[in-house]
Amino acid sequence: MKPLPLNLVIIGNGVAGITAALELARRKTGEIDVFTKEPYHYYYRPRLPSFIAGELSEKELFPHEPSWYENAGIKIHLSTPVVRLFPERKAIVTADGREYSYRKLLLATGSLPLLPPLEGIDREGVFTLRTLDDARAIKSYSEQCERAVILGGGLLGLEAARALRVRGLSVVVLERASYLLPRQLDEEGARVLQKLVENMGIRVEVSAEARAILGNGKVEGVVLSDGRKFQAQLVLITIGVKCNAGLAREAGLMVEGGILVDERMATSAPDIYAAGDVAYFRGRSWGIIPVALAQAQVAAASMAGEEATYREVVPSNSLKIMDIEVTSAGEVNLPENQGIHLRFSRPEAGIYRKIVLRDGTAVGCVSIGDRKWGAMVEKLIKDKTTMAFEEALKLLEGGA
Repeated sequence: MKPLPLNLVIIGNGVAGITAALELARRKTGEIDVFTKEPYHYYYRPRLPSFIAGELSEKELFPHEPSWYENAGIKIHLSTPVVRLFPERKAIVTADGREYSYRKLLLATGSLPLLPPLEGIDREGVFTLRTLDDARAIKSYSEQCERAVILGGGLLGLEAARALRVRGLSVVVLERASYLLPRQLDEEGARVLQKLVENMGIRVEVSAEARAILGNGKVEGVVLSDGRKFQAQLVLITIGVKCNAGLAREAGLMVEGGILVDERMATSAPDIYAAGDVAYFRGRSWGIIPVALAQAQVAAASMAGEEATYREVVPSNSLKIMDIEVTSAGEVNLPENQGIHLRFSRPEAGIYRKIVLRDGTAVGCVSIGDRKWGAMVEKLIKDKTTMAFEEALKLLEGGA
């Protein structure tokens, strides 16, 4: 049987896949087919904790009605996972056995939750949070629970902890590192954040390495490597993600942690591109939305035959837990001997600011409790603004 001929194919309907689809549709490049294993159209993954908390309806997670994609010339193949990729004949095979040929292909398969090798990880009541189905399951299961343990004190872990606390559960966050948000904060800033989080009634334990999940069938708690135990009926694992590069690896594409791409987002196979969490550019994948958006735009331009070059964007994250505003941008943990670290801290007011200078240029910032100031300095970093020591000090102490 001959494969069904398609033009531009995208595997994955997350932020990278759908952004690329919209960019291609805007260029009127012809038919666009998006394949996804999920039964849903694109939704806002960062808002899943708010959905769990009951602050957003399920409908509010979706930016567009299904007809919107059709009107844009994008065909979404829901519940249609791609299981095989044949670069040599430019074809894909879906789980139902159908084969499709493509002219250009984008791999935007995203990432998968990391799971630690814990005893009891398969017990009822253990969850990860990546999809809408995950959020639905957590929201439903939490109704029969009084206590929850979050393994991982990163962005997702803290937002999920807040959501479960809003639902009335007693929540403990266990972070293996010596402080919260080790990728986004320094130790001093993390202490300020931890105090604010604990003031909300969420317990935080750092340097806490889980050894096993307890229970007889269902979750009953977590035990740490030092013997401490925490009761819980629900355990949520948010220790990180890994690139979902299995399809590419099996097809023989170059994969080292993620799918290797060049500045055009091209992979090692002709007419195949990658973008978002699954793409590895210069040895890393940031796994954040600003990078996914930028890579998707370059990938779409390349697929359309245009000259486009991806330049690494400044990594930035913004987190809001209730009324706590946290901004982290650029190189916030640059080694002390490679830059100048300026800090301003008022822990009693929940305020912490940091600017990192290197060779007279602002390269990193942290802001807790002052989103306006954080956004202002983040822009200076993205613009590679030169800044004298005295100027940075004045900016640091003056606030927004």
